[in-house]
Amino acid sequence: MTFGFAPSTDPTRLASVSPPADASSPLGRLLEPAEWSAAGIPLLRDPRDVVRGLYERHRPARETAVVAVLDQEERLRASASFARRSTPVDGWVFRNALLAQLRRVIPHDLRRRTPVRTAVLLYCRDGGEGWTEEDGAWMWGLRDACTLHGLRCGAYITLTGGGWQVLGEGRGGRQPNAGRANPVNSHQVSSAVNGTADTQETSAGRDIRDVRGGHGINGAETAYTAHGHGDTGLLRRAASL
Repeated sequence: MTFGFAPSTDPTRLASVSPPADASSPLGRLLEPAEWSAAGIPLLRDPRDVVRGLYERHRPARETAVVAVLDQEERLRASASFARRSTPVDGWVFRNALLAQLRRVIPHDLRRRTPVRTAVLLYCRDGGEGWTEEDGAWMWGLRDACTLHGLRCGAYITLTGGGWQVLGEGRGGRQPNAGRANPVNSHQVSSAVNGTADTQETSAGRDIRDVRGGHGINGAETAYTAHGHGDTGLLRRAASL
């Protein structure tokens, strides 16, 4: 008699260990505007305020992504910005980049039955306001990263020379825009949670700027406890994920 386990059909678990069925086609890992609209993405109550807040905190240059986590009152709980590497337009790659930043700045909510926090993505790029395949790949990556971090998938916002635009909603404005963005080091990664900035040189030589309640960074353990988001033990375990 042979004993064994049936393969898991849980899409969350499968996504965390293996690429999707269309892994051979990076262009398959993107969301079309109609798919995004049908996904039930929650509307931001005040997108202008969200965009201005993230812009002032991170000052993104072109090809820079800013991922932010908002609470139920649309208050910023954590955010991180990073420059896009010279990689193909692939939602799988973007998902991994977003998930790595989320894990670095805020504990996951996978133990909750229903997500209570929402992740939004602001991407600064060249071109017009219309949807592009690159936008579709970021949308795919954001949705998947949210699933794997226990968050609700929120708005995808582009920042171009003409202003900002919440894709799929038709809401936007002229200020801020990509023309105002300040150039940054392509290796710079920054995170923010209401406070003052501190800078640390990592072993990989990247310049990392953290904004966390005015606390300095003293290793991975305190990098999460400085948020004051609850139980210290949970935050320490989150830092090791």
